[in-house]
Amino acid sequence: MCGFAGFYGGECEDRRTVVENMGRAIAHRGPDDDGVFTDETAALGFRRLSIIDLEAGVQPMHSADDRYVMVFNGEIYNYRELRADLEREGAVFATDSDTETILQTYLRYGTETASRLRGMFAFVIYDKKERTLYGARDYFGIKPFYYAMVEGAFLFGSEIKSFLHYPGFHKELNRDALKLYLEFQYSPLNETMFKGVYKLTPGSYFTYDGKELKTERYFEPTYDPKTRSFENAVKLIDETVLSSVDYHQIADVEVGSFLSGGVDSSYVASVVKPMKTYSVGFEVGGFDETELAEHLCKTLHMPNRAKEITADEFFDALPMVQYHSDEPHANLSAVPLYYLAQLAAEDVKVVLSGEGADELFGGYDWYIQSETARRYKKWPFGIRRFLAATLGRIPQSHIRRFFRAGAERVEDTYIGQAFIMNDEEANALLKEPYRSDISYKDVTAPYYEKVKDCDDLTKKLYLDMNLWLPGDILLKADKMTMAHSLELRVPYLDREVWQVARTLTSPQKMKGRHTKRAFRAAALSHIPSDWANRKKAGFMVPFRVWIREDKYYEKVKEMLSSDFAAEFFDTDRLLTMLEEHKAGKKNNARRLYTVYAFLIWYEQYFILR
Repeated sequence: MCGFAGFYGGECEDRRTVVENMGRAIAHRGPDDDGVFTDETAALGFRRLSIIDLEAGVQPMHSADDRYVMVFNGEIYNYRELRADLEREGAVFATDSDTETILQTYLRYGTETASRLRGMFAFVIYDKKERTLYGARDYFGIKPFYYAMVEGAFLFGSEIKSFLHYPGFHKELNRDALKLYLEFQYSPLNETMFKGVYKLTPGSYFTYDGKELKTERYFEPTYDPKTRSFENAVKLIDETVLSSVDYHQIADVEVGSFLSGGVDSSYVASVVKPMKTYSVGFEVGGFDETELAEHLCKTLHMPNRAKEITADEFFDALPMVQYHSDEPHANLSAVPLYYLAQLAAEDVKVVLSGEGADELFGGYDWYIQSETARRYKKWPFGIRRFLAATLGRIPQSHIRRFFRAGAERVEDTYIGQAFIMNDEEANALLKEPYRSDISYKDVTAPYYEKVKDCDDLTKKLYLDMNLWLPGDILLKADKMTMAHSLELRVPYLDREVWQVARTLTSPQKMKGRHTKRAFRAAALSHIPSDWANRKKAGFMVPFRVWIREDKYYEKVKEMLSSDFAAEFFDTDRLLTMLEEHKAGKKNNARRLYTVYAFLIWYEQYFILR
């Protein structure tokens, strides 16, 4: 796990100094070593966190004939198999690193390289002779890849903050992204919150020759349900997960594991039986899973280190959480993850975690639809619309909500696991220059179109695979762990595990109120039944409780009342929401936190730096 930054073209007089400064901005991603390559066309900078081939795997790495040079962030788990195949074809290796395996694969297969890799990765290969770049991002978007065109230069890197050190890069807020951020709690567009800075789509590669940037998908999630028994599906899941977990332990350093009270991380940890596991919780009652993790560790004879996070610690961490996120990020769980990574980094360089299981196997409560609702959805759409319109005249009730929901398509109501506010509510909070006609449906519609003939569960899974997973879950996972120079590995987000998940039927994933059915059954052979069947909780953060206390209420109020907040928002409306929340009249915590997180991010990047 490392980080890179670089550029192609441009008019920099001292290219080496510029790329070194860009690299220093992401030194937290790789404190063990650094390296730089420059010529009259390109500059590549690298920061290394040594995991595999600790002595020889230095970067930027050059091919034996010195024609190609590359930088790479991630881990390739099938590099030994790839290497053996390449050696049979005559390739000669100078190191035992996965980096060189990528480079040698490129020499043999060119732009097909990314599709042959099993792992998490973002990389760039520069051809000194042809003056061209080839780069790629992994299947699911585990590792970040950003790029921008700046005054004739093509910038690329693992984090946006490195671009701030390129002469000619001017920070500018992407006004089109702000409204959508308020709705999704992260920026769902390919163009980031920084105007002109883009994310390379997961499962894509690019080529650049100094004139034209071309991108192409080498992987896109598709579903192909197979007819097999539930028992066979469970067996196949378990076999594939165990194999993936084994691959994800490849390292020349110790590997630990994150552990919560849920099935996903527990399944991984129970297979690995690591010497070190890590958990966090909160002092406020009802928000602490550390006791659950401790109990499981005692049952499975694994050591565990845990930390309880105070309200002061939560608020103190927010500036660094937003800075390391690069873009504003309003998932409350980023803060406990920040502290969890800090705790683990005291002992190890690598940890395993359970991200991805919910999106692959159907784990979120939002996926649940009651049997009655499913039957009602089979009625003709016109009848459902008529009933919804007719019953819309009666007072608000469960019956009215049921019939209204039944008259709406999933395409119109589901945008992912977080739906903070709708278009009208977001525009009402924003000042006129930041309001937008772009709707959340404009973002989700292209994805729904690709699965228009699938059932509602598959539609939701597909949307989350493309938006929520890379834009929220994996972004915070990478940024919060790398803030502490810690490599996070996610065994469920493996191409072989995906090949199993995509062939499951919807009832094998979810039935009634039971989520991740086959997955949970597979976990039962490794963990106690109460863990395998425990309801999805995630990091429960008591922000709504804290901001009813004077100390934290005043802290949030001060930020919402700031001069720069008034540039973007109707602050009177925001303060009314805060007062309503403090008085217990409404629960406005998630909306308030989404705005609060943006303002902290803006302060970090546009006021203090």
